[in-house]
Amino acid sequence: MRSSQVIFRFALAVLLATALAACKEKRDPGFQGWVEADMIFVSPDEAGRVTKLNIREGDEVKVGDALYSVDDDLQLADLNQNKATLANAQQTYDRAASLNKTGSGTQANLDSAVSALRVAEARVATSETRMARRRGFAPVAGTIQQIYFREGEMVAAQRPVLSIMPPGNMKLRFFVPETELPKLAIGDTVRIGCDNCAADLTAKIYFIATSAEYTPPVIYSLDERNKLVYLIQARPSRPDALRVGQPIDVYLNPKTPVADKR
Repeated sequence: MRSSQVIFRFALAVLLATALAACKEKRDPGFQGWVEADMIFVSPDEAGRVTKLNIREGDEVKVGDALYSVDDDLQLADLNQNKATLANAQQTYDRAASLNKTGSGTQANLDSAVSALRVAEARVATSETRMARRRGFAPVAGTIQQIYFREGEMVAAQRPVLSIMPPGNMKLRFFVPETELPKLAIGDTVRIGCDNCAADLTAKIYFIATSAEYTPPVIYSLDERNKLVYLIQARPSRPDALRVGQPIDVYLNPKTPVADKR
């Protein structure tokens, strides 16, 4: 046998061995999950009709930005009534104070006038606060996620007119079997995969459930049924690259090759 044939066969054997080792390489199948967010709901203290919306869904807002207005007819009437009461209380106090200085009045009348004046001032302050709260302002910076009531619609007290999603409130939820729990700890970094997403997305685990569940609320794989699984939650490093409700794959070991899911 010529030396060239020996070299060829040896090289072929090496290639076959390499290919076989690659086939046997353990690949990470990942865990199915999805994107959620803790929304901030903005609502009026009292019922009313929405008279103006200053924003649209998807708008970015900063703390203090005006969001909406609700009709204030009843609150304005209450304020005007309390202002009239305050004016009368002020006149009563002024007379009582003047009489007390000249010795014609009594201390009891002055004390009563002072008390009535303080009560009237407090009621005016309350009415002014109610008036101010007929306008909704952004309590946090974020994106307008959803508008529940439009201009002209009645909104009940403490029912949200809209919701805001702060970037830091986005979270990833996924489930792992009990056998994988020893591999996880609070603060660990996991790799995130999703359709048409960047390849370098990661998240940091901040919550690991202490009790098991038989079935996740959302099932992406029939293989996960009838297994004890534990809920894991993580904060993405780039929340702007994900969308609420988006399915994702989570890989515990960033260096392990990803299994082909086709």
